[in-house]
Amino acid sequence: MSAPLYVSSYTSPTEIQFINNLTSPPTVLHISKPTGEITVAKNEGDTDQYATFGQSVPGILGIMRLRIGKYVIVITKCEKVGLIKGHVVYKITDFEFISLRDGAMRDKDELTYLSLLKQHIKTGPMYFSYTWDLTNSMQRQRGAQDGSIWKRADERFFWNRYAQSELIEYSKTNSDVDQFILPVIFGYVNLTKTSINNVPLTFGLISRRSRFRAGTRYFSRGIDQQGNVSNFNETEQLMILETQGQETYSFVQTRGSVPVYWAEINNLRYKPKLRIFDTAFETARVHFDQQKGIYGTNYCVNLVNQKGHELPVKSAYETTIKLLNDPQVIYVYFDFHHECRGMKWHRVQLLIDRLVEIGADKMDWFQSVDDPEKLVSVPKKLQNGIVRTNCMDCLDRTNVVQSMLAGWTLQKILVDAKITPFGSRWEDDTEFELLFRNVWADNADAISKAYSGTGALKTDFTRTGKRTKKGALNDLSNSVERYARNNFLDGPRQDAYDLFLGNHHPYDVVDPPFRDHRPLLIQSMPFISYGAALMIGAALFLPRANDAKLSIRLFIGIWLVLLGYSLYFISKHGLAYVNWPRLVPLDYVSEQEVVHPGTGKIKGWVMSEKSKIESKIRGLEEGKKRTE
Repeated sequence: MSAPLYVSSYTSPTEIQFINNLTSPPTVLHISKPTGEITVAKNEGDTDQYATFGQSVPGILGIMRLRIGKYVIVITKCEKVGLIKGHVVYKITDFEFISLRDGAMRDKDELTYLSLLKQHIKTGPMYFSYTWDLTNSMQRQRGAQDGSIWKRADERFFWNRYAQSELIEYSKTNSDVDQFILPVIFGYVNLTKTSINNVPLTFGLISRRSRFRAGTRYFSRGIDQQGNVSNFNETEQLMILETQGQETYSFVQTRGSVPVYWAEINNLRYKPKLRIFDTAFETARVHFDQQKGIYGTNYCVNLVNQKGHELPVKSAYETTIKLLNDPQVIYVYFDFHHECRGMKWHRVQLLIDRLVEIGADKMDWFQSVDDPEKLVSVPKKLQNGIVRTNCMDCLDRTNVVQSMLAGWTLQKILVDAKITPFGSRWEDDTEFELLFRNVWADNADAISKAYSGTGALKTDFTRTGKRTKKGALNDLSNSVERYARNNFLDGPRQDAYDLFLGNHHPYDVVDPPFRDHRPLLIQSMPFISYGAALMIGAALFLPRANDAKLSIRLFIGIWLVLLGYSLYFISKHGLAYVNWPRLVPLDYVSEQEVVHPGTGKIKGWVMSEKSKIESKIRGLEEGKKRTE
């Protein structure tokens, strides 16, 4: 499919129709109201009516069933990002939900589900191509490519796989629907026509976020029982020479959370409580067996600190690697903050030197040349290993290391391609160097926003090659924003991931999840704090009589006591004030009953760590249930 569809509902109030007029005769997808039953048929009649009455749309993102009804998510706008070997890549910029139910929606929970989905799609950078498989690297899709793109898509990076599940299920009986199934990736894509030393080429970067164990910074850590790790991203750096028989170079890296059972439990402290639950030896084996099968030898670069808060994560990872005892899983430790202290981040070269010593330079890169007669790419070189980098979040330190590894590999590629003379550096081309650094910094921001909610730290170094005081101040600002988002805003973001990816099915839920069951005192404390601060401010700054000093001081004193007590209470019961996800239970916390001391009746619930249930909070009453 290489052109927009037409969507029209004018023919009947009982269905929505999509037509692909590139086929002969045109193919029409019918989705009935309100059941969502799917049929596909060839249209032998006049299709001009669709252009007259219908709306032209780029594609269908998927079909979602929520609590009350089904919705078709239609991509309404997209922008061209660039070309990969003549194939256009687009970024989704706008969308529309078409309800299969008639009438206004009055169910509050249904509206909350819709809001979560819309915010996820609006903020999530999603990309697609009609004719190129964005889910797979160049190396994985080398040679002839037959069949529909979605059928050969990498399941890890097919972001809207769940949303497309009804169309995919229907395709088992009618393959004509394949042309309407559009795989989308979540991540970052940049494709720029440029040149190095006057040699024209396309330089590109594609980051693909895995849909398995996807989530936000503190609500998704470590590994699951299927061997999937949090914040797993594959990043592919591309260079395509604009010559006859296009020559393509690709270098792939990955990042992912430390593959043990661990968590950082939000409790309103700046540094959450770190818990290591298990080394997860068997699931780590599953994880690395998957990685070896896809990428070959894994060079596992660990950047966490060797002292303090992060030490338990380092120790657990190293224990797991020792138990694995796998010659294809090679562990490399580099204390980033220690080695690069004083803003000396060029010392990452020490890590690269270490990787060369243990043979990582022999893993090469993927290289192919197009055969215009056979319409296939002929591989000339294969990448036979991967550098898998992690820090605590797999964000900021990881971004710096990955960009420097990419630059180091690019140097070898350019020398091999005879674009950069031996002994010269690609950075001597200052215009291309600026492009390279900005592309990698933008990639860092995109991955960071998806996981932490803010742009990446340390991007001043990625953009300029230098650590600056301005960059340090920007990092401070982002760190403060991360704290606020991760404690008070990330619950709904995690819910949106779980909803879109199919980890939660609203139609299976009996009791709506969007209710606040915390005791009344727990709910009221923030309002007491706000009110006390407001009263103190009013007493200090509003006009008052000169003879009212004593009463004003007493007034302020009373409110200061209330402010102090409320803040102390909030701090002591920090778990109760974190904005937790509502749709899918977390591994390490659960809701604990609050029991009335006299009657024994349940009066509400508060969050508590699973492994160590705190003593029950008594004497509190459950407040009014409210829709978040």
